[in-house]
Amino acid sequence: MTTLSSNTVKSLVPERPAFFNPDSLPWTDWIMEGTYFKLLNVNELTGGFTMILKVDPDIKAPVHHHIGGIEAYITEGEFGYGEDDRGGVGSYVLESGGSIHEPDSPSGTTMFAIAHGPLVGYNEDGSIAAVVDARMMYQLAADAGVADHIHLVNKFREE
Repeated sequence: MTTLSSNTVKSLVPERPAFFNPDSLPWTDWIMEGTYFKLLNVNELTGGFTMILKVDPDIKAPVHHHIGGIEAYITEGEFGYGEDDRGGVGSYVLESGGSIHEPDSPSGTTMFAIAHGPLVGYNEDGSIAAVVDARMMYQLAADAGVADHIHLVNKFREE
């Protein structure tokens, strides 16, 4: 019979701090005029990302497709889809994977958002304008000098 020793599980210290203050990041221009972001984390496996998103008043997003769902919590303002499906401060929103829509925000909004996969933005003619995934979000933040707190597992370089 095998005898188990007492507690063989040991606590480990993370290689980077668990806490980060997003207030230390400036707002960075996002993918469309009148939108700004603070990138908090990326998920290289799913293409998802976590951010704080700020949208100026009277911005209507172009038609876009959520390949992975998005969960968000509204901290300022409001946004929604038409007159019957709107959320304000304190609202939780789930845009499930497969959603295709174009939300608006007459008064502007700020939200904490977790994208569980990429977004696909479309041009007016239906062609793909952009695929917004973890790698693109990381590059936007890195180009703005605000990605040092993000830990990438897979790093690439030009040869």
